[in-house]
Amino acid sequence: MVITHLFTSFIAAASFGVIFNAPRKSLLRCGFVGMIGWIIYIILVNNHYDAIPASLISAVFISAISHIFAKIYRTPIIIFSVAGIIPLVPGGISYDAMRHFVLNDYNMAIQLAAKAFMISGAIAVGLVIAEVFFQLFMKAKHKITSRNT
Repeated sequence: MVITHLFTSFIAAASFGVIFNAPRKSLLRCGFVGMIGWIIYIILVNNHYDAIPASLISAVFISAISHIFAKIYRTPIIIFSVAGIIPLVPGGISYDAMRHFVLNDYNMAIQLAAKAFMISGAIAVGLVIAEVFFQLFMKAKHKITSRNT
């Protein structure tokens, strides 16, 4: 089961990198970022975390790995972060919400839509949190290196 999750999340993220016109040499890295984010999500959900905090934590890791890869490979961070979050996007929940709206089951539809919205918000907040920490780290690093010279 874990191998299936690893493989499918890798393929999904790398495939979205193709759609996103990421450079060919970065497609494996895009797949790796998505795979790591999804595995963190699955581990958290299997350990009784709700999907919302699990998405938040996974997005933080995705953004952190994306920052590291962007620095190492001198590539824009968006290539890795956008492809990496694709496995986390709550498409299935959004589909179910719309299906329940069509079936006039408004209570369930609103519950599912709210959950999809909160998961999407958690992903966005997770990306921002990692960005803020990275900027603070770079600022502190710059101050330390400027003092030593």
